[in-house]
Amino acid sequence: LAGNKKGDVIHQLEYRISRLEGVLRLNKIITESGGKIFATNGKTADFDATVEKCKEAGGSIATPRNPGENDAILYFVKYFNTYAYLGIKQSLIPGKFQPLNGAQLSYTNWYANEPSGRGEE
Repeated sequence: LAGNKKGDVIHQLEYRISRLEGVLRLNKIITESGGKIFATNGKTADFDATVEKCKEAGGSIATPRNPGENDAILYFVKYFNTYAYLGIKQSLIPGKFQPLNGAQLSYTNWYANEPSGRGEE
């Protein structure tokens, strides 16, 4: 595309994306933190299905790395009045957890005596 036409196409795409994000925010199915978009379909699923749906959408299950990302996930928990799965698993050491990719957790915000695996972490 010629320079000006390319700019027009980019402007139109940015405008449409902005409108779509606005609609999704109004419907409480996306929120943003630190340049990352957090999304939900609001449906109940088991952990494996949740991981798979995230992959199908081109993303990954959320693993909060700071208070802002934690708040973005908590937004859905509060809005849908349910728990959320995180991209965290128990390590080989009982009571210790790590991201699904095996790295070390850099951020946690557990309630006292958690995680217990009962959905109140």
